[in-house]
Formats: sequence, structure tokens, C-alpha cells
Amino acid sequence: MPIPDYQSLMLPLLKHATRGETRVPEVAEKVADELGLTQEEREQMLPSARQRLLHNRIHWAKSYMVKAGLLEQPRRGAFVASEQGRALLARNPEKIDVEMLSQYPEFREFYRRARGGDDAIVHPEESKPSIDEVTPEEQIEAAYSALRSALRQDLILRILQNSPSFFENVIIDLLLAMGYGGSHRSAAAQLGRSGDGGVDGIINEDRLGLDRVYIQAKRYAQENSIGRSDVQAFVGSLVGLGASKGVFVTTSSFSSQAQEFVRHLSQRVILIDGARLTELMIEHNVGVRVSRAIEFKRLDEDYFAEDE
Repeated sequence: MPIPDYQSLMLPLLKHATRGETRVPEVAEKVADELGLTQEEREQMLPSARQRLLHNRIHWAKSYMVKAGLLEQPRRGAFVASEQGRALLARNPEKIDVEMLSQYPEFREFYRRARGGDDAIVHPEESKPSIDEVTPEEQIEAAYSALRSALRQDLILRILQNSPSFFENVIIDLLLAMGYGGSHRSAAAQLGRSGDGGVDGIINEDRLGLDRVYIQAKRYAQENSIGRSDVQAFVGSLVGLGASKGVFVTTSSFSSQAQEFVRHLSQRVILIDGARLTELMIEHNVGVRVSRAIEFKRLDEDYFAEDE
């Protein structure tokens, strides 16, 4: 089942907090058990892969209820239901959400400032559901993912608009950025054996040239998938050269038959499609540059922890 949004987690979180002092990881395990989440769902990460999605949503549910005075934080990382929280739970609410929290002046003031200074609380039915169903951090992650997706598409389009020799340089720059080859000159010399509009060549796996990787590249339109026959022909070349490692790069994609074929080879053959190619370019800063860096800071709990 999908992981509930952070508002849906407020009520079960408060219930667990009335049973004594607890922490986010402990509540996450209990909530996951109650919901019957699979191990895969429990391990689901935010797009940044820096935090589990369930933990992130429980964290935000906790933060909002702390602002409303329903939870107290007696020590670093721990929280427990306040008298106000216990009183709310005694009324047996069907749910706890932002609209209910807005009844508490402390939260109303916090939320007003967080939403840009509006005088009134923005009720869920008056705003886009997606805004109130996800945490602020998830909104940032979603925007980041959308921008990254658009950038990947732009990279592919620009590669296709340029010449085959430009594609050759892209591959050289990327491999060098990843630590393969030696100098740009030696890599260019080895990869400069142009074939049928793509690049076929060799690059050193390390700077000393102790091992080599054979490369084939196809600058295809995105709708033209690379089939098993193309990959099989490349593997045949590796066998003829006595090579054990190869990389097949394309701006398009590989068919399922091609992907299945390489899984059972004695040679180590890596398929890099357009999506993986652009991800590697972004990761290693090839063809991209930082436009703006935004730094987010969290409260340093260690700083405020006094010696008992």
C-alpha cells in the first residue's frame, strides 16, 4: 500500500506518543507494522536518497504537532504527548490534520509565517491537495526531480542536434571525468576511430593502461531502440579481440532482449542508455554547470543539549 501522507500520520503518531517517550524510528516501525507495509515500502527513500520516506513524513507530522503544542520534546530526538495532546486524543478525533492544528494559536502563527505571511490559515479544500498532502521537504524534492528530468531531456536533445564528432567528445569528457583513460589527448586518439556515425574505440581502464575497455556508441533518436543484434555484434567484436570488458553507449534505449542478453555473458558488458548517460553527465558535471546552490539547515540538537 502507498505510504500515507504526513497529515494522515499525525493521529497514529500522537497515539503512540501518549504511551510514553518515543522517537521517530520507533514510531516508524510500529506504524509500518500497523499498516502492513512491505520491507520495500519501509525502505522507500526520498528522491535524494538521504532519508526514508516514512521517516521523513513522520518527522514532519511530529514537527507540526510540536508547533501546535500537542507534543513535547523532553530531550534530544525524543518526544511525548503533552497535556494538550492527551486532551485532544480524549475527544476521539477521526483524524488530525493542518486544519485541526490551526485551532491552536501557536500553530496558526507558525503556519501563517511558513505560508508567506497570510493572515488566515489556508484550508486544504481551498488549496491544491498536493501542497497539503506532502511535506515541505517533499515539495522541494519534487521540484528538484522535475528540474533534473527536464535537464536530462535537454542534454539528449542538444547531443542529437550536434555532430557525431561532438558525441565522441562527450564520451571522452565523461570517461575522463569518471577516472578512466589518462590525458584528453590519449583518450581522443584511442576513441577517434569513427564508424557508422557513432564511436568505436578503446580507452584505458586506469591511467597506467593495465587494462582496457572497448567502447561502442550509437547516436540514435530516442525512438530508435538498440536491439539484441547490435549488442551481439559488439560482443562478437570483443571475442575476436580477446577483450573481456565493453561499454555500449546510446542516446536512445536498449530493448529488453538486448538487456537480457548481456546478463548471461562471460564478458563484462555495460549498457548505458540515454537516461543513464545524462545522469552520469550531471553527476560528473559534463555539459552542465551549477546555476544556483541552495543550502538548507536543520536545528543542531547537540548544540542545545545541556549536560545533566
